[in-house]
Amino acid sequence: MDEHSAKKPLLPTEGNNGFDYGKFKSILASSTKLVLKFTMWVIFISWATFIFLYPSDFVHGWYEKYLHSTTGTVFGITGSIFLVFSAPILVIAFLAIAHLFLSGEEEFQEKKLSKNLWFRLWTFPVIVDGPFGVVSAAELIGILLFSMFTIWAVYAYTLANFNILSKFQLTFMEESYLMLELTGLRFGMIGLLCLAFLFLPVARGSVLLRLVDIPFEHATRYHVWLGHLTMLLFTLHGLFYVIAWALQGRLLSQILEWKNIGVANLAGVISLAAGLFMWVTSLRPVRRQNFELFFYTHQLYIVFVVFLAMHVGDFIFSIAAGGIFIFILDRFLRFCQSRRTVKVISASCLPCGTVELVVSKPATSFSSCSFQSSSHCLVVDNVDLQYNALSFIFLQVRELSWLQWHPFSVSSSPLDGQHHMAILIKVLGKWTEKLKGRILNGPKEDSVLESLQPHANITVSVEGPYGHESPYHLMYENLILVAGGIGISPFLAILSDILHRINDKKPCLPRNVLIIWAVKNSDELPLLYGLDMESICPFFSDKLNLEIQTYVTRESESPLEEGKVTKSVSSFGFPVRNTCGISVLVGTGNITWSGLYVILSTIGFVLSVGLLQTFYINAFGISSWWYKGLLFVACMVGSPIIFGGVVVGLWHIWERKTSAKESDEDDGQKIGIMQNNQPSAQKESSEDYTAASNSIRYGRRPDFQEIFGSIAERWSDVDVGVMVCGPPTLQTSIAKECRSQSLRRKSNHPIFHFNSHSFDL
Repeated sequence: MDEHSAKKPLLPTEGNNGFDYGKFKSILASSTKLVLKFTMWVIFISWATFIFLYPSDFVHGWYEKYLHSTTGTVFGITGSIFLVFSAPILVIAFLAIAHLFLSGEEEFQEKKLSKNLWFRLWTFPVIVDGPFGVVSAAELIGILLFSMFTIWAVYAYTLANFNILSKFQLTFMEESYLMLELTGLRFGMIGLLCLAFLFLPVARGSVLLRLVDIPFEHATRYHVWLGHLTMLLFTLHGLFYVIAWALQGRLLSQILEWKNIGVANLAGVISLAAGLFMWVTSLRPVRRQNFELFFYTHQLYIVFVVFLAMHVGDFIFSIAAGGIFIFILDRFLRFCQSRRTVKVISASCLPCGTVELVVSKPATSFSSCSFQSSSHCLVVDNVDLQYNALSFIFLQVRELSWLQWHPFSVSSSPLDGQHHMAILIKVLGKWTEKLKGRILNGPKEDSVLESLQPHANITVSVEGPYGHESPYHLMYENLILVAGGIGISPFLAILSDILHRINDKKPCLPRNVLIIWAVKNSDELPLLYGLDMESICPFFSDKLNLEIQTYVTRESESPLEEGKVTKSVSSFGFPVRNTCGISVLVGTGNITWSGLYVILSTIGFVLSVGLLQTFYINAFGISSWWYKGLLFVACMVGSPIIFGGVVVGLWHIWERKTSAKESDEDDGQKIGIMQNNQPSAQKESSEDYTAASNSIRYGRRPDFQEIFGSIAERWSDVDVGVMVCGPPTLQTSIAKECRSQSLRRKSNHPIFHFNSHSFDL
């Protein structure tokens, strides 16, 4: 081999023989993703269609034939039912892992940053004021489909019940009793089919939510809606049976009955009672008045699920097992992540009654090597904690409660700093009042040495970050950010993220940004001045047209001299060495590890059920329905712990090695977090610009019709992303205006796309 041949690249490039390997690789990945997406849609539509048509005689008859032909397998009738009702959702999860693995960050962003002007089902509000809150066109379609399914199923099953009654010679009273019991049975079946969907939206980090890009704060709403429907059906299920038993004079004996072969009634009563407790305490008036009661009673979902499995047995329970298993996978991963305590870098109380916490996180590191003709290297992006500026975290402070977790939006961009994440917490309830007290009674940061130490008065654990898979704030060239009070917090992160991306020349569309902020008192204004825009992106005003309109609703004039606002900003630094950051064990993080966890846990679940069926249930002749249901749930819970635990353990080892490597590389460096660490002249310049661009109006509320009408004239025919973070009344007002402007728009006016960024349990 001569000297020249040794220097030739191992893989041909466009400069050699005309073959562009990079382009071929991109086409292959895109084609594979397209096939995966098509396959997932086919499986999902087939699965949903089967469930929708299941009450019909034709589909039910086919289903009965299928059961008779497949019950001779190792898994028996349980496996046959699981294969039809639950396996499709797990297969979709497997394919979603492959799809997300092929979707690299840069490729995803290039695809999403488009400028097409059109209405979108997810961002067009159809219902703006009703029992469901603000409902988009896509959400309305989902509500209508579930309503149609429920009505259709009740109708189909009622006809089936009359058909059954016609086959017997019964008295009127006997027919009435049987009709009540059959109706109760049918409501239970419909409720079980709805239960198959109920747990999917609350699997916060599941690959399914990541695939369809539904953030957990939106998915939680769907869980609430499905929960109301499911519990209504289960309540009717139990009520019809209770009425029939009471009329026959055997209510107590039937309620206390616990059959080995057949349905265990007492287990069903316990499950229904737990569900009713959760349902009643989750109603808005109760939840608003006593959040802790809602939170603690909602942990009864464990009792609800376990006793439901014992009530109906393993084979009937397997109808809803797929969604529940996805939730268990997510819950165990969140449990592992939340066991770590996170270092609190800074904890401060601002004059406006807001607490600011800055917690430690792993660095985002990138390991790469240049692509040269003589040395070929794969570019490896080692992203430890993946999230964007639209993310939420769940926070636990152990000195306040070992069980309570509260959601807060992230107020700092992932690009703000390698090792910290900031959140702003408005002091509103008992928990936040206690948190403020702990911080005020904690150590004072009077010296540089003390500021470098973790806050010793609070112990914090974190779940997350969770949120949108795609940073949709980067998808619009024109943005309107509407905030109410502490709702400015996520918009600080968004604005910082935009400035960082403009400065670093990363993919970013926004060039016109209007911030509308309504506050009650002027002491909240310093929150906006805490963002040092000039230090992030020097001369950003040449690249970003930023306009801020602030409305102070409860003050008629500025209480400060010459309209200046006193800024209250904390000052501290911390070492780059990071050993107590947020754990990367989160479903929204590294898709390779989380994918391995899901796959191995699912395979372990199938194996454990098969081994249990072969060597215990069949070998020892176990026939009790309730016992087999309990064993089935035990396999569902044990598989993520035993099989998935292997992946979690390896994940921990990888995380420690990565953190140690980063610490060695960055040892001795320090990062200034807040603006007081920046040069004074630069800070003052940024603050002066913010003050100059901020139009403050006292004693009035924003007139959204006037504001949006003015924007429609100024910005012409473009897509305008409208993001709102605030109370439900504010969301309703903005949604109503977006709908109104978009419906009566002229040909040269923009389309307003409504996006809510509020977590409202």
